[in-house]
Amino acid sequence: MTETAQASEGKKIERSDISRLAARIRENISAVIIGKDKVVDLILTAIFSSGHVLLEDVPGTGKTMLARSLAKSIDATFNRIQFTPDLLPSDLTGIHFYHQKSGEFIFRAGPVFTNILLADEINRATPRTQSSLLEAMEERQVSIDGQTRTLSEPFFVIATQNPVETQGTYPLPEAQLDRFFLQLPMGYPERSEGMEILRRYLGDNPLKLLEPVCQSDDILAAREQISNIFVHDSLLEYIMQLTEATRNDDSVSMGVSPRGSIALIRGARSLAAIRGRSYVTPDDIKELLVPVYAHRLILRGNVRSRTQAAQELMENIAESQPVPSENWTEQ
Repeated sequence: MTETAQASEGKKIERSDISRLAARIRENISAVIIGKDKVVDLILTAIFSSGHVLLEDVPGTGKTMLARSLAKSIDATFNRIQFTPDLLPSDLTGIHFYHQKSGEFIFRAGPVFTNILLADEINRATPRTQSSLLEAMEERQVSIDGQTRTLSEPFFVIATQNPVETQGTYPLPEAQLDRFFLQLPMGYPERSEGMEILRRYLGDNPLKLLEPVCQSDDILAAREQISNIFVHDSLLEYIMQLTEATRNDDSVSMGVSPRGSIALIRGARSLAAIRGRSYVTPDDIKELLVPVYAHRLILRGNVRSRTQAAQELMENIAESQPVPSENWTEQ
């Protein structure tokens, strides 16, 4: 029996409770992060789908603060790693060291052994260190000195990177980008939101006052319920139609992989549950299409802004493909 199944046996959650759970977390985070409800919903979609998130934007837009606010909203273990060029894989996963008193080698766990991991400025680490996250993100385990150690669930990685500054950075390889469930920008706040941010930070940092609103077991129980969200066959066809469009486009060198299409349908189920529905609609799929698919594309030629070009391409594909029309509640 999986750890998720064991948790769901110990703690039951109704499907209708998932929407309320998401609302509690969103409201709690909004005490710190202003005007980013959609971004928060997409991050919750990822964690409910057992995925990981890459936050990409210029410094100072609240990427790290958002990750910390999420971690404090869920009563779960949290670790932060500042990625630097001299960071070693063992600094992430842990090492065996010789204990003189006992005369034995003892394992000292690295920061990857946690529920929520903030990988800050992940593109500042060398490819060797970046790749040490691959097994953990995909398999929920790490191999150290020939021994495999399982990570506890939920295991959720929020990585941040600055897309503007390139000096001293190592672009994430496609294999690692594909491990991220979705990629999100934060964006600058509107003027009214900026004013509210200034007012809140006139006093103490609101992050200090944040308290948990749910347990990690709630996340695992929600995942179990989300697996029962209904998906009409025509929506599976729609996802394959969108996926194949990325593979057949002349501007794309490599389209979306099966891992990407699986992520899209899992995300659509989670988003439907967050919206309070027991079934997926085409709008769920279209809302997730850019953040789930764009970072997985490899474009041809010398593209000035890879991220922007991929996002625009996915928007064009979404507009060009016919949307199925069915009764989505029929099973």
